[in-house]
Amino acid sequence: MVTCKIILRALGVHWKSLFIIVYPLLILPIFLVENTAAMRCVYVVVLMAGYWVFEVLPLAVTAMIPLVLFPTMGILDAKKTSLAYFKEANMMFVGGLIIALAIEFCSLHTRISLHAIKWIGCSYRRLNFGLITLTMLVSMWISNTAATAMMIPIIQAVLEELESQGVGSRWEPDPPDIPPEEVDPLSRRPTSVAMCFYISTAYAASIGGLGCIVGSGTNLVLKGIYESEFPHSPGVEFNKWLAANIPLMLAIMYPSWVWMQIWFMGLCRPNSADAKAINVGAEGEEITRKVLIQKLVELGPLSPHEIMVGIMFITAAMLWFFRRPGFISGWPSLLTETQVGDSTAAMIVVLLLFMFPAKMDFRYMFSEDEERRPKAASSGLITWRFVNQKMHWSLIFLMGGGFALADGIKNSGMGDLTAEKLSVIVDLPPVQILIICSLLAMVVTQFTSNAAVANILLPIIANIARKAKIHPMYLMMPVCLSCSFSYCLPVSTPPNAIAAAPCNMRSWEMIKVASVMQVIAILMLIAIFPSLGTVIWDFSEYPDWAVAKNKTKS
Repeated sequence: MVTCKIILRALGVHWKSLFIIVYPLLILPIFLVENTAAMRCVYVVVLMAGYWVFEVLPLAVTAMIPLVLFPTMGILDAKKTSLAYFKEANMMFVGGLIIALAIEFCSLHTRISLHAIKWIGCSYRRLNFGLITLTMLVSMWISNTAATAMMIPIIQAVLEELESQGVGSRWEPDPPDIPPEEVDPLSRRPTSVAMCFYISTAYAASIGGLGCIVGSGTNLVLKGIYESEFPHSPGVEFNKWLAANIPLMLAIMYPSWVWMQIWFMGLCRPNSADAKAINVGAEGEEITRKVLIQKLVELGPLSPHEIMVGIMFITAAMLWFFRRPGFISGWPSLLTETQVGDSTAAMIVVLLLFMFPAKMDFRYMFSEDEERRPKAASSGLITWRFVNQKMHWSLIFLMGGGFALADGIKNSGMGDLTAEKLSVIVDLPPVQILIICSLLAMVVTQFTSNAAVANILLPIIANIARKAKIHPMYLMMPVCLSCSFSYCLPVSTPPNAIAAAPCNMRSWEMIKVASVMQVIAILMLIAIFPSLGTVIWDFSEYPDWAVAKNKTKS
């Protein structure tokens, strides 16, 4: 008995190390039975999927496995594997993230948010509506994680001030038989109002990331894999992404907000305890307004730094939009016949961010007033130290690993093999294939990284589209978007974890509200994307550029 306890304790402590060693051995028969390049690639995909799902290694470290196994197992040579880690989509991600960090560096995002909330109104319901709208719009342009992390402190300050004034509460009453000093903070239960504010912000960030190609790393995974699988295609264009996914983003966000109002704040249930809890009256609204005003006072007047960063942000958006707008020739055609990508536009703005000074005190270099003369050179609109501290370096390698997987799947013939094995699905009507693939992505993404799921599924979906003679975007875009429908668990995505922690929200509480969120999201996707996408990409015919593909190894 004692020995069993010791063994179980050891397994509980060292299970990750055991998994790292045993799992690759257990799945060896995958290619030992049939030693072809395709089956060796299947082995690598299954190995990485297991490591990603159970997170026995950091996600980015698992993403480096192709650098070792692809060349040594004869799947893809080292040069091609290495190049996959810095494709154009990855450089666009780096550029977009630095632009977003510049906004964070000067606190422009906080100023915009506070002004917008003050303008919308300060009742609980209007405040929640304003916060989720702002989070959604901000998350279109910066990472979902950063958008959530930006909004949570604002929410916390407002709720704490309301609680201190006695017109609201973040926590359910503590048990009367336990002294306040002995109450475990982690055991406190949040009120419905608190849960609504926190978790709706996380959901708004995930939904907002759908609207713009730079809003989520998962979107750029699609861009990289799509353009790798179909190099002769027009690619994933910035303006077409906006046209296709902003309507979908709005169609998911606001029905979801109504559902959360019903569940948490007693909408349509006027006599419920939840509805009564949010009725703070004019006094509560005034307190909230004062909190927002105080925070704006602390920010001070709009600085030249914020103005310049705002101009740079608009410049980036314009460069992306007018690179290939469709109705006129794009700006690259005025400069060169060489292909110019979205990463070029992003890096133009990144360079300008480092070149332009944050302070305009150089104007007083020759001032007669010595006090006004600058004592040192100003930093740029963003500094490399700040970028180095805040950059999601791991996501760059995670995306790169996915692109390497996609190249390996195509080069080894695994994609064709998978499509043949899934011939039952291939013979179904296109809309049914779309539904099955999207549901699969949505379910799997609840348990592991969105980008990891996209990296695994999208190359396979590309080959299913080839086999079924369906426009690749018809299947790949919905699967990519479904990878962002990760609402069920705190571990599903970083925004969920960031929002759940401050209010002690339990997994089962999140699952209850998320189950309807999932239904709303998938129904809107199925209802809107096929028809709207047909207008944008013309799904009526199988494109010629989708037929060509690389020769495969044996």
